[in-house]
Amino acid sequence: MEYVELTGTWNYPNAIKAGAGSVAALPQLCRDGGISKPLVVTDPGVSALPMTASMLESLAEAGVSAELFDAIKLNPSGANVEAGVEDYRKGGCDGVIALGGGSGLDVGKAVALMAAQRLPIWEFEDVGDNWTKADPEGIAPVIAIPTTAGTGSEVGRASVITDEAQQVKKIIFHPLMLPKAVVLDPELTVGLPAKLTAATGMDALSHNLEALCSPFYHPMAEGIAVEGCRLVQRYLPRATAQGDDLEARMQMLVASAMGATAFQKGLGGMHALAHSLGALYDAHHGLLNAILMPYVLKRNQSAIEERICRLARYLDLGDDSFEAFLQWVLDLRRELGIPHDLTPVGVRSEDLERIGQMSERDPSAAGNPIALHAREYAELCAKALAGDH
Repeated sequence: MEYVELTGTWNYPNAIKAGAGSVAALPQLCRDGGISKPLVVTDPGVSALPMTASMLESLAEAGVSAELFDAIKLNPSGANVEAGVEDYRKGGCDGVIALGGGSGLDVGKAVALMAAQRLPIWEFEDVGDNWTKADPEGIAPVIAIPTTAGTGSEVGRASVITDEAQQVKKIIFHPLMLPKAVVLDPELTVGLPAKLTAATGMDALSHNLEALCSPFYHPMAEGIAVEGCRLVQRYLPRATAQGDDLEARMQMLVASAMGATAFQKGLGGMHALAHSLGALYDAHHGLLNAILMPYVLKRNQSAIEERICRLARYLDLGDDSFEAFLQWVLDLRRELGIPHDLTPVGVRSEDLERIGQMSERDPSAAGNPIALHAREYAELCAKALAGDH
């Protein structure tokens, strides 16, 4: 068995208000956090929903004057963040309510980071100790409210933002980007369409799986990842098939938060490739992870088989082999309507070399159980394009 150095630096997440109807606590959470004029950051789809208007009304009734910013893309860009910061400053805001899926949460946290910084956002990319360049006094407090169960960005200290000039996704990091408070209210997720429920839920599974398989030492994160996988196994099909199943919706919110808590242990090849493909083709991140999952698992089999067999036993699959677990993933994807290959994403074979180079450089690649080079990432992507797992 390969030796793992038993050292690490461990951080765990924030205060979470969980349960149906828990969004009613938002005005009090604002008061507790010293926020009287928040900028609500979300995407156009969520901003148009009745729940957003209701939320703004409840804040106003409590004397909290909120501004709304919703100019966000599916894969948010640096320009989206800049526009949000401009609205934040113009409105004289003193905090951020990040509302929505991964894009709304990531942009909300990035706006909070950049609220009073002088350096451009790319100076805070998660490389080395770049985060120390930020003025901590200029970082606004954040309250995070996810409306999808996938990214778990509400319990994270980073945002994934696309640098459109370079066509690459970058991870922006600062410890103070961690939201001060989180609301996990399943009632806010019941309107999510089945396809998005499936794709975001598979994103949560990918976080838990890659955290489990990461070679770094973090036993607490590993334990969380195993239970997160079980929650996805049990509740994602229910949440997808019956969107108003509040128990399933709640448990998927928990699985999502658990995955993002666990992946401080590391991510891997799924995310390295998904980040690259998302930057090039503006495709849904969760869907990309869902499509790539069996291909990356198979490529890493020699390094992860023992852990996957343990997971198979925990999931009570009836067969503790790696092959049985892989078949469960394939069956789950089929049940949820996830495509088997990358063809629907529009991936072009002429881009494979570039995709390989981008994936090797992606920070998530450092957590893959097997160190893969650009050529190997290109070959892996080619398999996913051809449907050859």
